[in-house]
Amino acid sequence: MSRACDAVGGINLGQGICDLPTPPPVAEAAKRAIDENRVIYTLPEGILPLRQAIAEKVERRYGLSYSPNGEVVVTAGATGGFAAACLALFDPGDEIVLFEPYYGYHLNTLLTLGLVPKLVPTLPPEWTYEKEALERAIGPKTRGIIVNTPANPSGKVFTDAELAHVASLAEKHDLLIVTDEIYEHILFDGAEHQPIATKARERTITLSGFSKTFAVTGWRLGYLTAPEAMAKRITVAHDLLYVCAPTPLQHAMVAGLAMPQAYYDEMTASYAKKRAILCDALADAGLTPYVPRGAYYVLADIRKLDAPNAKAACMSLLDRVKIAAIPGTSFYVDPVGDTLARFCFAKEEDALEEAARRLRSL
Repeated sequence: MSRACDAVGGINLGQGICDLPTPPPVAEAAKRAIDENRVIYTLPEGILPLRQAIAEKVERRYGLSYSPNGEVVVTAGATGGFAAACLALFDPGDEIVLFEPYYGYHLNTLLTLGLVPKLVPTLPPEWTYEKEALERAIGPKTRGIIVNTPANPSGKVFTDAELAHVASLAEKHDLLIVTDEIYEHILFDGAEHQPIATKARERTITLSGFSKTFAVTGWRLGYLTAPEAMAKRITVAHDLLYVCAPTPLQHAMVAGLAMPQAYYDEMTASYAKKRAILCDALADAGLTPYVPRGAYYVLADIRKLDAPNAKAACMSLLDRVKIAAIPGTSFYVDPVGDTLARFCFAKEEDALEEAARRLRSL
């Protein structure tokens, strides 16, 4: 869809590119690291100053203690950490529970590794799941549960009760929890991020990163925290797949993690304004949005476009008003995906306002 959008000079609200400016202290630290020739391989787990900064951040914000020497791994993006964790901890044929709608990378990684996804639907508008559905998805071959909070594409933020339920089932059935929390700092309407590791530390691998928070999606820099035995196995897999995360950018992120709270507050306020711009325009266009509580995506009902399926609807949207969105079928096996499309509001405000104008012209 991004290629098709580029071909017509459209506004890309599809891919989660986040084409916003990188904070100057982060960019300057990257330049400085390059100027100082900090460009050789690091240890596969990353440089110690960054691992220390990550451990300090996680303890300060969430009260979770991880040793930077053995329980923190810097990865080639959060997705790189996800692939390494699944490769290291699961075997082909293992069943892995995945909530639907899902992030496509999660599903495709499981399939690539010969793992068997067991889907549990979450239902709008709050994207809740039925406890019984999750319990039915767990069988004798189940080895793990994937959590994504705040979630891509729905913007779901798991509640305390939901996290407790997932953790209790993982304990009952001796399952690992792999949780993608890359959007932990992008929250709305008073929502608060709570890592599921606060309820199940010893069986949880927590993935996060810097791409979304600091608008550096192309830097491919993330991290994970996990108990030492699991972190060591994941480090070996990460070494096999990537050798190490980009060296000068690791040094830059030490500066990123030193950014004051005011930076996060301003970022959240900016995203809340952009969420309102996009959701209001979608509603005015008759494409009912499911307003997210976190992350920077909106799923919207696209049946008004009167197309035979979601892909055709998105191509129609691109043809009529030169706006790209992602078909809901990218996030669903269930046919309901054909009634939805995902829109991204991580854009400069001028571009988003123009997109809103075009949507209202439908």
